[in-house]
Amino acid sequence: MATFLYKLGRLAFRRRHFVALMWVALLTLAGVGAISAPAAGTTSFSIPGTEAQKAFDLLEQRFPGASADGATGRMVFKAPEGEKMTDAAHKATVTKTVKELGDGSEVVSVTDPFTTNAVSKDGTVAYLSVKYDAPAVGLKDATKDALETAGDEARATGLTVDVGGDALQAQPDAGGVGEAIGLAIAAVVLVITLGSMIAAGLPLLTAIIGVAIGVSTITALAKALDLGTTTSTLAAMIGLAVGIDYALFIVSRYRAELAEGRDREEAVGRATGTAGSAVVFAGLTVVIALAGLAVVNVPMLTKMGLAAAGTVVIAVLIALTMIPALLGYAGRKVRPAGEKRKKTTGTAPGKPNLGTRWASFVIRRPAAVLLLGVVGLGTVALPVSQLELGLPDDGSQPTSTTQRRAYDLLSEGFGPGFNGPLMIVVDAKNSDDPKAAATTVTDGIKGLKDVVTVTPATFNKAGDTATITVVPDSKPSSARTEDLVHAIRDQGSDVRSDTGADVLVTGTTAMNIDFSQKLSDALIPYLALVVGLAFLLLIVVFRSILVPLKAALGFLLSVLAALGAVVAVFQWGWLGGVLGVEETGPIMSMMPIFMVGVVFGLAMDYEVFLVTRMREAYVHGESPSQAIVTGFKHSARVVVAAAVIMMAVFGGFISSGESMIKMIGFGLAIAVFFDAFVVRMAIVPAVLALLGRRAWWLPKWLDRALPNVDVEGEGLRTRAEKDTDPDEDRELVRV
Repeated sequence: MATFLYKLGRLAFRRRHFVALMWVALLTLAGVGAISAPAAGTTSFSIPGTEAQKAFDLLEQRFPGASADGATGRMVFKAPEGEKMTDAAHKATVTKTVKELGDGSEVVSVTDPFTTNAVSKDGTVAYLSVKYDAPAVGLKDATKDALETAGDEARATGLTVDVGGDALQAQPDAGGVGEAIGLAIAAVVLVITLGSMIAAGLPLLTAIIGVAIGVSTITALAKALDLGTTTSTLAAMIGLAVGIDYALFIVSRYRAELAEGRDREEAVGRATGTAGSAVVFAGLTVVIALAGLAVVNVPMLTKMGLAAAGTVVIAVLIALTMIPALLGYAGRKVRPAGEKRKKTTGTAPGKPNLGTRWASFVIRRPAAVLLLGVVGLGTVALPVSQLELGLPDDGSQPTSTTQRRAYDLLSEGFGPGFNGPLMIVVDAKNSDDPKAAATTVTDGIKGLKDVVTVTPATFNKAGDTATITVVPDSKPSSARTEDLVHAIRDQGSDVRSDTGADVLVTGTTAMNIDFSQKLSDALIPYLALVVGLAFLLLIVVFRSILVPLKAALGFLLSVLAALGAVVAVFQWGWLGGVLGVEETGPIMSMMPIFMVGVVFGLAMDYEVFLVTRMREAYVHGESPSQAIVTGFKHSARVVVAAAVIMMAVFGGFISSGESMIKMIGFGLAIAVFFDAFVVRMAIVPAVLALLGRRAWWLPKWLDRALPNVDVEGEGLRTRAEKDTDPDEDRELVRV
């Protein structure tokens, strides 16, 4: 591996014009593809294998033209103090609004609250429902504008009017100004770490190019592959972070090789062969973690993971080829490590750097450092025991939004469960008496706890399928509503045995419950798959059993601590005002499995880069303790810089107005902090110091069976240095 990458780096250095043109051409091709590609269509959301999805698919078949997946809007009206919605003037306003909305090109139906009994018992609140033939993400701007305009006109008459539902659902944004601030912080850290604007600009430039290629490709394929906007947001978030880090690893090693007196082409080759090997395997762990999301069997998650994994692959390839090429263009503008300090003081730096001093401290007190790190992370992880999962609805929106105000008005007028009605589908195709079966279901549900309203059954034209709407007594995200869903489903098994009809529960609330359960069920298999594959990969890299085991256990500590912090902020509200969290509530259902995947991949970046340098020193004859110090001497500064950069990039997404993006940005940023500064910088050296030579033990039979990938560059050390051979390009092709 190291020898192949050594040759690749030198080739890219010498053929820099060709490499640069190749990446510019790829960027242009992706950009043209994104611009000329047809606009992305409706993004579907499905959860295969769940009852809610089965019922949804059944509705599509049995009620054609009903647009079961179409967007909905609820316009809620409240009369002024002392007045009622049934007053003539207010009634006329609502009737006019119904007529105006019914003229929309994408509107399927508009309900009149005075004919559907959608007026509260005290007469102060009423609502109308608008059904569209396109999902929320596919609605035209003109349709949304018409809904808002109708609300404004009704509000001008003195009524309180707000709009809920998913019709006005905003697309997730990528962080805006906060993301730009994150990039600015990354630039400052790079300048401090690499010592010059030119050197600092290389990782930023290549990362931006990589993300641009990845996101443009996603945009070009969005319609064909049914990719949502969140897919490109995640790809940009991950691709930017790893792209900067991977380039930083190679540029930093290049400067270290220059400091040892090697010429620039040889330094590029060795940097690509050693640090590049770490980049390859670090990238592989990220790809495994992201692509592994496919085991959850939720198409949306699978597409997000594969798209982000593709962007990571691009980041690795750019780091291995474009960075050596740009270093060739930079020439002497990228200086050897320590040269600036030597020129300033007139002497070579002799004082141990901070990484050396810290490693020496940990080696002297490994047990104390290990205990403090584990107990500290364990304490932060305690809130995980109170974790509540769910999906955000209008009730989790800030109170300043019209969606949240409409949610509160409906709760005030009709009860909290009105915002999350359940749809019961009675498949009576195999029943002798469909109407009797539907009546049995209705009567059974009326006898359950926490049920406020059960509407009469509505049959399709064939008369073999009915829908029943159930309004719970509790809000959609509550445990009581979830218990009600399970109670109805349990009752459905008795109905089937008695009548032959199948009873299915669906609707947004039931879909959210099933989604959360599916993710919870998939977490352990996913964790086993990802950690297992990465464990095998790290055995090959480090040629050790205990080092990969320690890496996996350290990751579990950091991800649990990060989830604990997410619960404390977004569920309990700690520091919510500082981070702009206006409303607390359940943690997004996909957050645990998402963090396991992404954080594991990122955690292994630091593990691979830090420990491969220790392994390199140990293989070259240093004692285990001295190898730890050497690893920190050369890598600690870069790992810290990489972690700060990644935290800055992820932290930029905290400023997003979309709660999902905000939560993901915070979770990833705090996870990187815990993993880089506590696990990799403290727990890892402490464990290695306690293990000594046993850390690098590998059974002889396994040592013989494993391929020798030579990540530490032993092959480069034994390779006789020679002038560049004109036939070396052909030799690289044969390799």
